[in-house]
Amino acid sequence: MKALRFYAPEDVRLEDVPEPDCGPREVKLRVRNCSTCGTDVKIFHNGHQNLTPPRTLGHEVAGEVVEVGADVNATYGSSWQVGDRVQVIAAVPCGECHECRKGWMEVCQNQTSVGYQYDGGFAEFMVVPEQVLKVDGMNAIPEGVGYDEASAAEPFACAINAQEQLGIEEGDFTVVFGAGPIGCMHIRIARGVHKVGTVVLVDINAERLKMSADAVSPDHVINAGEEDVVAKVMELTGGRGADVIITATPANVTQEQAISMAARQGRISFFGGLPKNDPFIKADSNLVHYRQLHVHGANGSSPAHNKRALEYIATGQVPVKDLITAHVPLDDVLDAFALVKAGEAIKVTVEP
Repeated sequence: MKALRFYAPEDVRLEDVPEPDCGPREVKLRVRNCSTCGTDVKIFHNGHQNLTPPRTLGHEVAGEVVEVGADVNATYGSSWQVGDRVQVIAAVPCGECHECRKGWMEVCQNQTSVGYQYDGGFAEFMVVPEQVLKVDGMNAIPEGVGYDEASAAEPFACAINAQEQLGIEEGDFTVVFGAGPIGCMHIRIARGVHKVGTVVLVDINAERLKMSADAVSPDHVINAGEEDVVAKVMELTGGRGADVIITATPANVTQEQAISMAARQGRISFFGGLPKNDPFIKADSNLVHYRQLHVHGANGSSPAHNKRALEYIATGQVPVKDLITAHVPLDDVLDAFALVKAGEAIKVTVEP
């Protein structure tokens, strides 16, 4: 079969490899869609400390079951069968540590990941390891939901996790930094699930801002390369500030601006991680103190968040189909990486 294999930073090859064998506690999939994200591009150029080469990349996976290990259903109390349409989690909790026992699976201290420790979905076939099945991390795709939409459930689940922490209330004035696919998903969830009020989308890339604004229709768009973002938000809110701010970007300045623009009792999600070589920000801690601000981190998602994402997609509460603006065959998978890096599509999916 064909698979995209990572050997070293910028040594990533689409090559012929043997189809994987399915063990007794594993499930084998015919991959139908594996979507891409900015993390894939980072891995391509820089590698990752948790990725053991050679490794098949790809962690936003949806596919069709072609083989069920002999012990799977008895071991996990499931009823999987050949032909089932499924979506697979990316971040795999251990299910046993203190955090997992507390129900905080998204911050499992022993977390492993599809496409890092296990071969991923940029391939014609993939084996779902027993570690995924053990934590109920393979989900049936609801009727009416396409494989491409289901593959987008994983990043969607990460956004759900972040927003659950924020205590968002109906009518909240909401600012989202980052006009990429995650920023778009955040806007869809904030509106479709939490019924927020005015939504502002912020980015420094005019073309990406326009593309995303056309898709998700924020009430206001701010080009941070041309305007003072904090001053504009204060103007839009009559000096009160934003109730909810989500920084879906790896830029330090956006986290600093989020604190500066937050209203009293404002809630902030540092959704995008910062560069490892520059992870610090300068913040006025008195604003946090006197405005009684709530600053939250957000790290990945749990298996339950993936299930919730599929439900939201299936009901139409949070549509994602129109956010998938590029479908690329596996033969051209490196072109998909280039599209993501250039920001020329909202969401790019690869179809083996």
